[in-house]
Amino acid sequence: MKTIIINIQELLQIRDASVEKISGSEMAVLPSLKNAYLVFENDVISDFGLMENYPKNIFDKTIDASGKVVLPAWCDSHTHIVYAGNREQEFVDRINGLSYEEIANRGGGILNSANKLNETSEEELYNQSKKRLEEVMKLGTGAVEIKSGYGLTVEGELKMLRVIKKLSQKYSVKIKATFLGAHAFPLQYKDNHKGYIDLLINEMLPKIAQENLADYIDVFCETGYFSVDEMEEILKAGKKYNLIPKVHVNQFTIIGGIKAAVTNNALSVDHLEVLSDEDIETLKNSNTMPVALPSCSYFLSIPYTPARKIIGAGLPLALASDFNPGSTPSGNMNFVVATACIKMKMTPEEAINAATLNGAYAMGIENDYGSITLGKKANLIISKQVNSFYELPYAFGSNLIDTVIINGEIVI
Repeated sequence: MKTIIINIQELLQIRDASVEKISGSEMAVLPSLKNAYLVFENDVISDFGLMENYPKNIFDKTIDASGKVVLPAWCDSHTHIVYAGNREQEFVDRINGLSYEEIANRGGGILNSANKLNETSEEELYNQSKKRLEEVMKLGTGAVEIKSGYGLTVEGELKMLRVIKKLSQKYSVKIKATFLGAHAFPLQYKDNHKGYIDLLINEMLPKIAQENLADYIDVFCETGYFSVDEMEEILKAGKKYNLIPKVHVNQFTIIGGIKAAVTNNALSVDHLEVLSDEDIETLKNSNTMPVALPSCSYFLSIPYTPARKIIGAGLPLALASDFNPGSTPSGNMNFVVATACIKMKMTPEEAINAATLNGAYAMGIENDYGSITLGKKANLIISKQVNSFYELPYAFGSNLIDTVIINGEIVI
């Protein structure tokens, strides 16, 4: 099937295939064409250019985008979409003065979600999770990474990863799976860290590899969770099964996790709400993508990732939602982009670069997603009629999406 989009007010994020990520001052540049067209055949972008040169061929479908902006669908490189139930009560507890750490210390937080998940059937978990996935697709997310980490048992983690695999088979959206068994220590292993790490390495990992359930391995490296040494042990074990590291780090404290993550060739380091000059220097000499999660900072009222410091140092930056039941119960990447502009002082150009091509890089899919490039997948957002693309983050409370196309399929 051959489809053409015509009269595009502005076609954003046009890149050569050689551009894998955008760093430093280049993040302020968002290449575009005004009064443009775009053609895709089945699920691949095959042509684009100025309307004065648009092909007069016969197309199966024509979409008129007069007054509208077209850009690549969002690439959300950090989510926990597969979970059971919710943690509404903890939301109220925080309003009443309890901190995230205090809630976790009394059995809430990740352990609360783990209890709910292990009591939920795989079928019910799939049914709950698919609704969230459908929601974010309609909000413009065309590629998403989904983590396990709310099982914390062999069967619980496998259940989550099987649901992620089923979602990837049933939906057109690109899904990458991450094993995050090292999300927290279960209560029975609170004083036996070695015992739980042995369970991760000797029982979970072989079964995950046998069923080909994960692309990446992740660790929550943070005070009160997994130490740097524990993280390195787990990452090295994952590498034996060809799982690429992606790490939660520097959310609350700086304990040396970034240096260890870079040493272990992590694809991304995510959170970074606190960041030292030494961390910046370490990232400068790496291929690791820093990932900010502004919705998490918004929801928990914690510091925002210092975007200006990161970009000013010449580094790239990606944006992701962190969609999860405890600290970010939203996968709305439009809000993520707006919050990055409003609270992190990123320009709209920087934020869109961070949520498209750099997000794709943080998922290892930059060759097929994240930009308007010949041969890449037709993953597209068509806005409603707007004055300019600046209106997308400016009108942060409005849904300005008219049409979402994912792998050539119109979602809305």
